Amino acid sequence: MNARVFVNLKPGVLDPAAKAVQGGLHSMGFDEVQSLRLGKVIDLKLEDRPDAEERLKAMCEKLLANTVIESYRIEIGD
Repeated sequence: MNARVFVNLKPGVLDPAAKAVQGGLHSMGFDEVQSLRLGKVIDLKLEDRPDAEERLKAMCEKLLANTVIESYRIEIGD
């Protein structure tokens, strides 16, 4: 089973790395970029289990995302 976890900063949390990227894009002439946010994508290959989604949520809550400042979304594939 394959799963993908998307982790992003919650709205209102400052994203200094994104500001740096935006500044870099502006310095390269890409002035149309008004704002951006950076995040993480985590791809996992898991053994098939009936409780896979529940266990993925536990992984996110315990390690993959800092739920104080980040939100996450899980996609499960084949």
